[in-house]
Amino acid sequence: MSADHSTEKNVDVLLIGAGIMSATLGTMLQEVDPSLSIALVERESSAGTESSDPWNNAGTGHAALCELNYAPQNADGTVDPSKAIKINEQFHVSRQFWTYLVNSGRLTDPNSFINALPHMSFVWGDAHADYLRARYEAFRTQPLFHEMEHTEDPEVIREWAPLLIEGREPGQRLAASRFPHGTDVDFGSLTRKLVATLDRAGADIAYGTEVTDLTKNSDGTWTADLKDRSSGEKSRVRTRFVFVGAGGGALHLLQKSGIPEGKGFAGFPISGKFLRCTDESVISQHRAKVYGQAQVGAPPMSVPHLDTRFVNGKRALMFGPYAGFSTKFLKKGTYFDLPLSLRPNNIVPMLAVAKDNMDLTKYLVTELAKSRESKNASLRDFAPSARGDQWELITAGQRVQVIKKDPKKRGILQFGTELITSADGSLGALLGASPGASTAAPIMVELLKRAFAAKYEDYEPKLREMIPSLGRDLNSDPRLLAEVEEQTSKALNLG
Repeated sequence: MSADHSTEKNVDVLLIGAGIMSATLGTMLQEVDPSLSIALVERESSAGTESSDPWNNAGTGHAALCELNYAPQNADGTVDPSKAIKINEQFHVSRQFWTYLVNSGRLTDPNSFINALPHMSFVWGDAHADYLRARYEAFRTQPLFHEMEHTEDPEVIREWAPLLIEGREPGQRLAASRFPHGTDVDFGSLTRKLVATLDRAGADIAYGTEVTDLTKNSDGTWTADLKDRSSGEKSRVRTRFVFVGAGGGALHLLQKSGIPEGKGFAGFPISGKFLRCTDESVISQHRAKVYGQAQVGAPPMSVPHLDTRFVNGKRALMFGPYAGFSTKFLKKGTYFDLPLSLRPNNIVPMLAVAKDNMDLTKYLVTELAKSRESKNASLRDFAPSARGDQWELITAGQRVQVIKKDPKKRGILQFGTELITSADGSLGALLGASPGASTAAPIMVELLKRAFAAKYEDYEPKLREMIPSLGRDLNSDPRLLAEVEEQTSKALNLG
């Protein structure tokens, strides 16, 4: 891009942030409308370094197979599977999209970003074991979860995941559910692959470049003011459509845009740490993604989990997270991110959320006070034989939870993603976190419906070629589900 501020580059689409969301949207647009000129700007020196990085926040394929927070228990003790079904459907859309890209040659070596990995839920104690049984009963009749297994036999659990049983005192009631054909996804690797294909297909990629302002022009286009973070040189891009996919940095840019749809939104940043093990003698004993139950007051993204991860082609183990608090909105942001996000239109929702979420405040204070030995003790609850000296403490990324206006409570804290589009469809922005990366493809399809409404009918045939189940319910169509699972497993080399 030109560094001359007097020169204005014109493009059809401007993507802000080189994370999984922008990479997915750009790839889709190049497939459905190759005539579009696309530019992508990223403040860091490479793609996928913030929330899309696997050591930060980007999950490992959230398909609601093992995450208990997606399956709330009703007052009568039954479990509602509807949210889990929706998330699993969304993950299947993402898998189909990646399958198309592999089959078309746009993506190569699928095991560099996705690998087969069982997903497990593991709990102890009567109340939690009763809940997990109720969850299994609710899930096992759903076609999407037909492979789910359940046991309270410690020896079966040992076969599934030895570290959960080794060294555990006998007599404790244990329970585990297992889905044998889950996956682990390295979204950092996937993001970098997608951005590389964008580049090869003609997109204009600029790293080390920050968007300092967004201005709506009288003709309905947008002007983005850019700054090279190394040289300080300034430039501008004029575009018909802008997508703000800047992770934690999205809120500030949404506010700069001034669109009415963005008013009233605020962000609550939560930081975190993980314990990571790269000791082969430990890693060899665990090959699963295992989720437990959250502490009282803990936000959903803080549910403890012991995961096998494939990062840059190498296996490792991760346990955590241990939540904390920082006023940064990005891992490489500034401590002024939170105070600079305050506006007259979002202060009331923030105060309402603070009043209604005292249990979250108490949880964060408790987490901040935890010593390393306390963190090791939490690990040993999951893996009793774990030795602290085999695990290193690493800092994860920042999650900025969405706070928005609510007619009844004045403000609510939303643990999920929020897609915002301007009334004229010229700007889209994504706020929030989990399940995030795993549902990038269906979220971007929804964005196409809203922001490219006039062209969506023309795009739909190509979208259906990329995503055969588009607009159809896999959970109520077992035959289509079987076809999709077979096709994606084969193309993605999942066995």
